[in-house]
Amino acid sequence: MTATALIAGPLTFSWQAFALFLVLTAITICGGHSVGMHRLLIHRSFRTVPWVERFLVWLGVLVGMAGPFGMIRLHDFRDWGQRQSDCHEFFSHRSGFWKDAYWQLCCGIVLDREPIFRIEDNVANDRFYRLVEKTWMVQQLVVAVPLYLLGGLPFVVWGICCRVSVSLIGHWLVGYYAHQPKDNLLYVEGASVQGYNLPKFGVITFGEAFHENHHAFPKSARLGFLSGQTDPGWWLVMGLERLGLAWDVNTPETLEARTGLTVSVQGIQSLDGAPGWLRSLPVRWRGSAAE
Repeated sequence: MTATALIAGPLTFSWQAFALFLVLTAITICGGHSVGMHRLLIHRSFRTVPWVERFLVWLGVLVGMAGPFGMIRLHDFRDWGQRQSDCHEFFSHRSGFWKDAYWQLCCGIVLDREPIFRIEDNVANDRFYRLVEKTWMVQQLVVAVPLYLLGGLPFVVWGICCRVSVSLIGHWLVGYYAHQPKDNLLYVEGASVQGYNLPKFGVITFGEAFHENHHAFPKSARLGFLSGQTDPGWWLVMGLERLGLAWDVNTPETLEARTGLTVSVQGIQSLDGAPGWLRSLPVRWRGSAAE
């Protein structure tokens, strides 16, 4: 995908193809990866009707990372590693920029004694998910064929190859920088790897850049839940809720605090009008995991 994007992208460029790239990237990352795969399928941060869930998850498959089962395993494996008292550099993103890029984009990891991951029966036995899991790469053709009929090769190159390449590299970049130690407000005691917010990238990542928030409240459907944090994925969840297509929507106000969750005293003192749940957390006197 990346080779085709780099070679054929400039050769087939048109403003129509570029606009298509932007629209499809936004739809698949926001509706598919962030809301469908991450907040709904993996964390069950809200509930919806089956056809909406399957459609959103299918959009997430189009991002090109894995099928639904593969995505659950990738996420849970990494989350398990980061919650240990000691974590392999593959999960912590601490091996350096280029080495981590090679590891994450070209490799996998196998442990001598891996934890057992068991997908819940209602997902594992779902015939639609089982079909999509077996054919997740082929699902690109469901979009590629109509794109070719609408706009020829430029639409395929930009709507499929450029989109998938940018989405996967972008996903890695967010994961890399969101795990590099810096000052943080929320800290999970006992976890060897902390998440950190990337406040300038909330819009372009559709809320996924607020990774410190996500580590603190993994089951929250709202990732940008502090003042000034823009979370377009949350807008989509709210839209579904207003249409009656989403319910039991979790936010920090409705969830119990994660075990070991603390707040830095430096940060809490600087938050005027902070919500009550934030001020009720145990105080951590050091403001940064790196200190």
